[in-house]
Amino acid sequence: MALKTRAKPAAKPASKPKAAATKKPPVPTKAAAPAKGPEAPRAKAPVITLKQLAASLADRQDVAPKQVSLVLGGLVELMVDHLKQGDRLRIGGLGVLEVKDRPARMGRNPATGAAVQIQASKKVAFRAAKELKEAI
Repeated sequence: MALKTRAKPAAKPASKPKAAATKKPPVPTKAAAPAKGPEAPRAKAPVITLKQLAASLADRQDVAPKQVSLVLGGLVELMVDHLKQGDRLRIGGLGVLEVKDRPARMGRNPATGAAVQIQASKKVAFRAAKELKEAI
């Protein structure tokens, strides 16, 4: 009698662990806002400092950057002083800066929903000049 040899069964394909098989993808809590229009979202504009403005202006006017920096710093101080006094600053081609009073009002705490008294305050308002609006 001849012995029959059995063929080894083929190796099973690697299976995923049971824990991974039962995981479901996370469900988003808020739906993403639809894109407004066909434009792609813009990147944030770079921030230009007073020092950078002074350096740029110094190059254009052939003046020492240190002098231009002192002049611009003095200009900012003067503007702040006038705004503190309640004056309105009108800068041709740029716009108008003025201090406006904000009255006291009732608001809501977003975390608790409780009513909160918001104190009166002052704010600096800027209204762009027509030339600035058209240039942009």
